[in-house]
Amino acid sequence: MALFTKKGGSKQEQKAGARKTHARVKMAEGGAAHDLIRAPWFSEKALLQTEKGVYAFAVPARATKAEVAGAIKEVYNVQPRMVHIVNLPGKKKAMRTKRGVGQRAARRKAYVYLNAGDTIQFA
Repeated sequence: MALFTKKGGSKQEQKAGARKTHARVKMAEGGAAHDLIRAPWFSEKALLQTEKGVYAFAVPARATKAEVAGAIKEVYNVQPRMVHIVNLPGKKKAMRTKRGVGQRAARRKAYVYLNAGDTIQFA
């Protein structure tokens, strides 16, 4: 029966899994870079950080640091020094209706650190 099998796998299966991850990074560097970087994150805190070379972007929930770095390199032609990704939970808000309380969507953003002297122009 398949219920009691081990999930370890052979070395060939592990290499195949590593290839899939590498292919996913290559895909992000390809034509999907504009889909990966949804929009710049314009908040007061994010705009203050741009003076220090840190830029914030809205990214999809499954985006990885390597994918975001590749997309930034392709779209803005700058090499990021470091990428941090933050998950923001959805907030509960009063709806002022019979239902009472609603839930906002959860979001994810990436902080991209650039080398000294590099900048990104949004406009």
